[in-house]
Amino acid sequence: MRELTALLAVTIVATATLAVGAFGLRVSRTTSDFFVASRRVGPFLNASAIGGEYLSAASFLGVAGLVLLRGVDMLWYPIGWTAGYLLLLVFVAAPLRRSGAYTLPDFAEFRVESQAARQVASWLVCLIGALYLVPQFQGAGLTLSAITGAPTWVGAALVAFVVLVNVAAGGMRSVTLVQAFQYWIKLCALLVPALLLWLAWHHHGSPSHHLHSSDWVEPLRGPHATYLTYSLILATFLGTMGLPHVVVRFYTNHDGTSARRTTLGVLAMLSMFYLLPTAYGALGRVYASDLIGSGRTDSVVLELPERVLGGTGATLLTALLGAGAFAAFLSTSSGLVVSVSGVLSQDVLSRRFDSVTGFRIGGVVAAGGALVLAEGTQGLPVAHAVELAFAVAASTFCPLLLLGIWWRGLTALGAMAGMVGGGILSGTAVVAVMVGVHATGWAGALLAQPALLTVPVAFMTMVGVSLADRARVPLHVGRAMVRLHLPETVDVDRGSYAPMS
Repeated sequence: MRELTALLAVTIVATATLAVGAFGLRVSRTTSDFFVASRRVGPFLNASAIGGEYLSAASFLGVAGLVLLRGVDMLWYPIGWTAGYLLLLVFVAAPLRRSGAYTLPDFAEFRVESQAARQVASWLVCLIGALYLVPQFQGAGLTLSAITGAPTWVGAALVAFVVLVNVAAGGMRSVTLVQAFQYWIKLCALLVPALLLWLAWHHHGSPSHHLHSSDWVEPLRGPHATYLTYSLILATFLGTMGLPHVVVRFYTNHDGTSARRTTLGVLAMLSMFYLLPTAYGALGRVYASDLIGSGRTDSVVLELPERVLGGTGATLLTALLGAGAFAAFLSTSSGLVVSVSGVLSQDVLSRRFDSVTGFRIGGVVAAGGALVLAEGTQGLPVAHAVELAFAVAASTFCPLLLLGIWWRGLTALGAMAGMVGGGILSGTAVVAVMVGVHATGWAGALLAQPALLTVPVAFMTMVGVSLADRARVPLHVGRAMVRLHLPETVDVDRGSYAPMS
């Protein structure tokens, strides 16, 4: 009965996702619809869509698992993932929209006037997209296995199939509607069980065993704890602005003002959502402390209803949570596949296929490649896997965006050197962790959380090489900077007032 109910809930979410995507297909008629939804997405809809794709497996399952396992130190994950949008709001959102680019490689070419820089950015988009897709598929397999007993590959394959159908059929226009719909599914799926679990906890006399052990409630304990904490903070604060699937959503806004309003909406939605996984982690300490050390802490959200309530009510709540988890995997995976597909279609497949066909083929390559990687890297906690993708984004695209938007002196050679240097250092750490390399002491700390080393290196490399190469500052840098920072109503070329593209 429990497995059948859970399977029915997952099927309903998948079917509803396909139905909403089919509606989006009816209004996807142009190349611009496929890539950026014709830049006509309103702030509320876009904020809901960003919330849908950003709140991934790491947010829905991983945060609660990490809080259960390691306590208050892990609260930096939701804090950092939310605060990253504040930096995005202040420094990046509006100028990036004004650039008129479709993708991060477009921005790199626009700002430093270099095809080589565009190619480097394209490869990095594919790398970050793959790193972020892998834990989504792993989380889907874990969820379906936990609630139905199915093999882990089934859940991953199901998510990949549904995502490919939506992305290939309607592109960004279709995905926007799907992701906005899925944000509210995820919020309700966590909120309703959390309220009932809290009432049950209160009814049981508000037990608090396992909550007060010093290694769980006192921050910054253990070897290299200070370094690990600040490295995590840096990765999550700065990595947000370098995530391709997040950044591409700002290209769908009509103008810079709409981009800022979208970001404010995202801040509110994320702040509301992240209260809930933290509560599940704390309740897990009371009712599911046996999961610590078992390697199953990521499943605490799905196991709590049965442990606390039992009976038919627990079965229904577990099914609701499973449906919400699948919505998380579907929405985030959709955004990642769209961002990678857009880059592959423009920079790899454009010579052999038209834009829309290349976009669809790129989606198959992105989802299929990540599915293979997911099966080969089982066992890495989903929240930590996502954080490693943040570290790569913070070490590559964050310097490119901040320096490209706010510093005239950035050159093509400097941009490429910084992206390659930061990408190699952070990518090496990611690969080492994913293949199971174990190190102790400072080597282990640097591999686990590389951002505090790799981000400054990327910035210094980008600035240092640009200063040494200052004779080759882009020819049209003045016009590019004006376009990035003036309102859209100012026509840079003619000096008159007219809307920009």
